[in-house]
Amino acid sequence: MGSNGTVTELQRNSTNWTFVVDEIVKMEKKIFPKHESLARSFDEDLKKKNSGLLYIQIHGQVVGYVMYAWPTSLSASITKLNYRGQGRGEALLEAAIKKCRTRTVLRKTLHVDPLRTPAVNLYKKFGFQVDTLIQGYYSADRPAYRMYIDFDSK
Repeated sequence: MGSNGTVTELQRNSTNWTFVVDEIVKMEKKIFPKHESLARSFDEDLKKKNSGLLYIQIHGQVVGYVMYAWPTSLSASITKLNYRGQGRGEALLEAAIKKCRTRTVLRKTLHVDPLRTPAVNLYKKFGFQVDTLIQGYYSADRPAYRMYIDFDSK
């Protein structure tokens, strides 16, 4: 599944669970500083009933993923979105939004580094708005935008 570049949901009982999680952990370690990486807790976070993961795999390699959660019955959040260009971010974000719309959540939130302009623009393209700037979110000198979209508006 997902080998042709389509967005695929990682099922908890899937035979490729370990492979997909290992591929994502490699991406996390390669791209993010150690204190920002979810690599240490990724498998554990995914096993929670209120979380999910969508991924894209091409030629046996995971090339993008989005992890989401719905911590309350009213809200959902994107906890991680990572991709390697070519429209994959759009496909993953759109699929995550659709997935969360199947629940009765009213708002979806995420956090993003304000300096990651392409990511901020992608989120805005899908209707996300900047709520506030949170100082020290990633580290003492790295803030984050908290962005949101209300499902009744998009």
